[in-house]
Parts: sequence; structure tokens; C-alpha cells
Amino acid sequence: MFDPLRHSLARVGPSFRHLLSCDGLTQLTVMIGQLALPWWIIHAGNTADLATYGVVLAAVVLIGMPLLSPLGDRFAKRNLICGAMGWYAVHAAALAWLAGRSQYHGGWLLALAASQELAFCLYMPAASSIAAELVSSADLPLALNLQKGAESAGRLLGPALAGITLAAWGTAATLWIHAALLVAAMLLALKIPTGQRARDHVRNGWWPELKAGMAPAWRVPVERGWLLVNTVSWLFMYPAISMLVPVKVKALGLSSVWLGTCEAAVSVGMLLGTLGLSQRIVNRVGRFYARVGGGVSMGLTLAVVGFTAHPYVMTLAFFLTGLGSSVTTLVGLTHRTLARPPAFRGRMSSAGFAITQVASTLGPALAGVALLHWAITPVYVVFGLLTAVTSSWLAWVPGFRHMMQLNHIEVDNWYGRNWPHVFAAADPMPAAQRDEHPTPPR
Repeated sequence: MFDPLRHSLARVGPSFRHLLSCDGLTQLTVMIGQLALPWWIIHAGNTADLATYGVVLAAVVLIGMPLLSPLGDRFAKRNLICGAMGWYAVHAAALAWLAGRSQYHGGWLLALAASQELAFCLYMPAASSIAAELVSSADLPLALNLQKGAESAGRLLGPALAGITLAAWGTAATLWIHAALLVAAMLLALKIPTGQRARDHVRNGWWPELKAGMAPAWRVPVERGWLLVNTVSWLFMYPAISMLVPVKVKALGLSSVWLGTCEAAVSVGMLLGTLGLSQRIVNRVGRFYARVGGGVSMGLTLAVVGFTAHPYVMTLAFFLTGLGSSVTTLVGLTHRTLARPPAFRGRMSSAGFAITQVASTLGPALAGVALLHWAITPVYVVFGLLTAVTSSWLAWVPGFRHMMQLNHIEVDNWYGRNWPHVFAAADPMPAAQRDEHPTPPR
């Protein structure tokens, strides 16, 4: 069972294996914080506080991501990852200190959590794009799948650990563990090679570099339609997998262990998907139906979460949601990454993430307003059904079905071959200076 995994890890080389260790531990400890803070807010505060927390943090990411993501193209990504982890750990320790003194103050909590999100804005673009510097382009699909597997493992263990520590020792101890693991992740990141700066010669500031990612993302019809559908569906999906979960668990009178169990069930589904189940589904039904059906199925299972009053049914529904996410990620992330020209993959990924954050900002606000007027059950059900409906719109994006029919060789640089004028106009760097195929360190 583990021989293919060992072969894959050997194929990507030691540099990328260090990244996998760091990324997995980072996702684990981030999940601990994402469960501990909302649980503290919903018990020491109220639903309005939780809605404010979600909106403020999403707004910080919306502003911070486009401001900070170009740094990954100007400085060594390893150094950015280490700095972000240290920054995150300091603020996690401050939150743990406040929780230990039973000092629930909404303003301080928001300020510290918002500063943590800025560290996340620094970490995510660097961690998500450094893979292209550590492995060859031929191994990039395998590397991305392994990275998602490591992240899923972290998301699996993080909620379980958070649920156990919240139930046994409380919020303060959980947040102290959160801070300590962030320090450990920073130490692991130091083992990643510094590598070369992908854009040492770019000195035009962050706005031209951001436009170089935003412009093609909007002018390529397939990418534009994909972004719009993802943004609208995420408007309803994001609250259903984040801020509404502790509200649902509390409404059913369940302990924090069930909160961790629900989040862990999502990660179990994602992990099993990365271990081969998602690929089997894709092979059986094809990429097009797997991607569209995966999004629709996630919405339907989230509607079941809202409707049911049985914790075991709720856990099963979250597991199926994670499996659907694994399928959509396997198809969507790999194909979109390969379709983009190599010189634009990092910037277009950051641009797409920034656009999606608009939904991450509006979604919690919309859910908070809905909870002020209706109970959690109808709100959850409606958000799940709207996720399913809007996810199905991807089937009508022009060119999407054809793109899904291409194999990994045919789709490589597909955007660049079909819309070369878009990328020629967007890239501020002369073609003669462009280094699209750096030799990856092994």
C-alpha cells in the first residue's frame, strides 16, 4: 500500500519532502487555531461576535493577499515562509495568554487574529508556488497531489487534536499548543532550500506584478468563467464549512469533541481522496463530470448537515464533503495550474485567491445577517443548496468541457498557446529576460 507513496516521495526529491513536512504541520496548527478561536467566541461572546470575526478576517485576507503575494516573486520563498510562521507564532502566544487570564476582549482578539491573517497572506502564496522551484514541470502534478495530501493529513490531525485539548484542558492550553507547533513549523521550514528568486529583476512594485496575474485571469474566457463560478459558490460554501459549524454543534448541545470530529471528517474524506479514491472517481466518470459533480455533491452534503439532528449523520455528511473537495481539487488545481504559462502560475494563483476572498468577506456577513433572523437549520440548508446550484454553473462555462477532455500533456500551457496576446500584454518582463524553466534543486 505504501510502496507507491515511497516511490512518489523519492521521485520529488528531499527539497520537496522538507516542504511537505512543513506544510503538513502548518495546516495542522492552523486548523487548531481556526477551531479554538471560534469556539472561544461562540461561548464567551455571541453569534454577532462570530460573524464580525469572520468578516474582519476575510477582509484582511482580501486586502493583504494582493499586497503581500508579489513578495514571493521578489524574495526567497523559504525566508518568507519562516518569517510568516514566526509572526504567526508570536500572535498565537498573545492570544493564549489572554485566554489563560480569561480576558475575552473582542477588540484585542480581532486585532491579534487579523495580524495572524496577514502572516497567512505572506505564507500561502509562497508555500503554494514554491513547488514549481523544487520539482521539474513533469513532476509538478505529482508534487501538487502530494502537497494536498500533506495538507489533508494536517487538517485531519488538527481538528482531532483541537477537539481533545478543548474538551480536556480548555481554550488557553489549546492556543498554547497552537503557538508551540507554529514554532516547530518554522524550524522545519528552515530546511527548505533558499533557492533562487524567480523575479530578482522585477522592481516595478507590487501593483504591476499583481496586474500581470489579474489581467490574464480575467481576459482568458475559461479562467474568467471558472473564477466567477468559484467565487459565487464559495459565497455560500465558505460559511457552511467554517463559522456555521460551531453554531450547529452548539445548537445540538454537543461538546467541542464533536466540533473536532466534524472538521476531522472533512479531512478524512480529503485524505482518502488523495490516496487514490478521487483518481478512481475521475477515471470512471471523466474530468468534466467529476469536477461539476464534485461541487454539486458538496453542496448537497452540506444541506444534509444543516437538516440533520444526529451527530453521526452530520459526521458522515462532512466526510462526503471532504471527498467531494478532494475530487474537485484533483481535477481543478492540476489542470488549471498546467494550463497557465509557467511564468504566470504563481501570480495567477494569487490573483485567483484574492478574487475568491471577496466571497470569503461577504459570505460570513451574509450568514451572520441570516442567523439574526432565522435559526441555524434553515440557514445551513439554504446555504448548502445554493452551493450545489451555483457549482453546477461551471458546466456552462465556454471552453470548460473541452479543457477537461485534454490530458496533462495537452493542457500544459494551454492558455498560453490559445491566448498568447493576453500574456504578452500582461507580462511586464521582456521575453529575453524570462526564465520559465529553472533547474529545480533535488
